Amino acid sequence: MPINLPPEAIEAEKRYRAARPGAEKIAALEEFLGAIPKHKGTDKLRADLRRKLSQLKSEARARKKVGRQDSAFRIEREGAGQVVVVGLANVGKSALVATLTNAAPEVADYPYTTWTPTPGMMPVSNVQIQLIDTPPLDREYIEPELLDLIRRSDLILLVVDLQSNPLQQLEDTIAILQEHRIAPLHRRDCYPEQARLTFKPFLVVANKNDDEATDEDFEVLQELLGDEWPMLSISTTTGRHLERLKQAVFERLEIIRVYAKPPGKEPDLSAPFVLAKGSTVADFAAKVHRDFLEKLKAARVWGHGVYDGQMVSRDHVLHDGDVVELRI
Repeated sequence: MPINLPPEAIEAEKRYRAARPGAEKIAALEEFLGAIPKHKGTDKLRADLRRKLSQLKSEARARKKVGRQDSAFRIEREGAGQVVVVGLANVGKSALVATLTNAAPEVADYPYTTWTPTPGMMPVSNVQIQLIDTPPLDREYIEPELLDLIRRSDLILLVVDLQSNPLQQLEDTIAILQEHRIAPLHRRDCYPEQARLTFKPFLVVANKNDDEATDEDFEVLQELLGDEWPMLSISTTTGRHLERLKQAVFERLEIIRVYAKPPGKEPDLSAPFVLAKGSTVADFAAKVHRDFLEKLKAARVWGHGVYDGQMVSRDHVLHDGDVVELRI
């Protein structure tokens, strides 16, 4: 070690030696490097420390990459949309996902049976939509990666128990999400413009509306909330209104199904392409194959607002259920 290091560099070296591995070690080494005078006598030391810094950063990136891959909360998006099912403990989230999908989350009458998210695929109108069961929201502690998963989603299903003060459950759930800067898209105007929030579409699902005897409970909840929240009732026990829920999820995702028709052949109506509402023929062509977009001249469309086989331009806006024959 050169004997002409200034006192601040010596102190920085001590902090570097004592630092814990990871970000703390990297920051301390950067501080140490910055405190070393630049002259011929320190060239070798500085070069050695720069190599060590590069090594530490590479190791940190490798650990971070492995951590993301191994995390149960890093769920690859599948199907026509990714929908997270959230709520307080014991409201029926796991039962809902188990009923509507091929997933098998643990379902029990006692709270906190779900500790990691569980994805499953829900078939709706010949497309598949990904539902993800999540751990219950709790003010005491929420896994940061769960919040990231919610922010990445296309839609939030907020589940409440119709038989156990659903209004309070809704308010508590929204409050927890707002504390972590997640807010409902339809209430965007209620928040200050400077608030750095992630706005997501919500659909409130009132579970345990098992039969007509509990309809009045749901009606009371609707009267209390008015038109403030998009909401419907279901029962995971009896299956009541589950088909209605599936269709509501499809609609809230604001997607359309478009079918490709090869020239001279019938369209395959079992395999739609899924696009965002408002998509054009050009968007559809890019979805089918990126080369089609470059070569696209026109298209024939069967469906809404056109006569069968009408020739349209690449800017023509498509609708759910349209059949398109691309001309290249």
